[in-house]
Amino acid sequence: MRQVLGIVIALVVLGAALLVPGCAQPQYFPDTIGLPAGFAPEGIAIGSAPVAYLGSRVDGTIYRVDLRTGRGAVLSPGPGTPALGLALDPHGRLFVAGGTGGDARVIDTGTGEVLARYRFGSADPFVNDVALTAAGAWFTDSHTPVLYHLPLGPSGGLPRPEAAVTLRLTGDIEFSPDAINANGIVGAPGGAGLIVVQSATGRLYRVDPATGAAQAVDLGAESVPYGDGLLWRDGRLLVVQNRIGSIAEVRFDLTGTRGTVERRLRDPRFDVPTTVAAFGERLYLPNARFGTAPTPGTAYDVVAVGP
Repeated sequence: MRQVLGIVIALVVLGAALLVPGCAQPQYFPDTIGLPAGFAPEGIAIGSAPVAYLGSRVDGTIYRVDLRTGRGAVLSPGPGTPALGLALDPHGRLFVAGGTGGDARVIDTGTGEVLARYRFGSADPFVNDVALTAAGAWFTDSHTPVLYHLPLGPSGGLPRPEAAVTLRLTGDIEFSPDAINANGIVGAPGGAGLIVVQSATGRLYRVDPATGAAQAVDLGAESVPYGDGLLWRDGRLLVVQNRIGSIAEVRFDLTGTRGTVERRLRDPRFDVPTTVAAFGERLYLPNARFGTAPTPGTAYDVVAVGP
């Protein structure tokens, strides 16, 4: 009887707390998060806190949203050129791939200040995605067979603009004209090299960051066409296949040169998802809606997949 009475009292206290103005409210993680009309998202990055950062492919604006409430605000106004792939480092800095702007930015996530800008040298740039490794930041270019590298100094010091390195891709990878080629990028298993997906062919490549040599990953009879954002999770590589509206889950062997597509995750809310980030047990994907003409009134959102 005493235990039952205790439960009743606790429920009464909780109910009163929920009605008291200013009292702490329980937090809920919405399954769908609305973005500003016309935002046209592409990249997403999430760190250790329940906060997501998204970039607009229209004007490069960076939007910050609280995953617990779905509320957000502009962190950094765009320069008028795209913000595509995003990556967060342990120092609270957001690395931004600049798409057709042919550049990259580094933004302080606390203040929104642009800490550094880097201009890359391609004649037909499409700086699409970025990955952070122990050696620094690596960017893909979907139009030119190169990677761009920003070598970070001690304690993560940002390099001078002229220190940006262009690494030509060689080996198995062949770029197709008028197509999206090298797109998503992550570090390879065990930290040995880089993994890049080629959207036009649906192939994954393991790239030697010292030489640029790209070795095709053997997926057997499988492929990942329209491969876009990449994310390591629970020992598997997640590959977002944007126009197919799915996430391929790839298991690599111990050599890192062979992979098996174990399954594909789909959700009826997907509308051309492009990239993926995780918080806890959930995956978050922005819907780029490539099949819908972007207008100032076009609706966009982020969907959460998982418990």
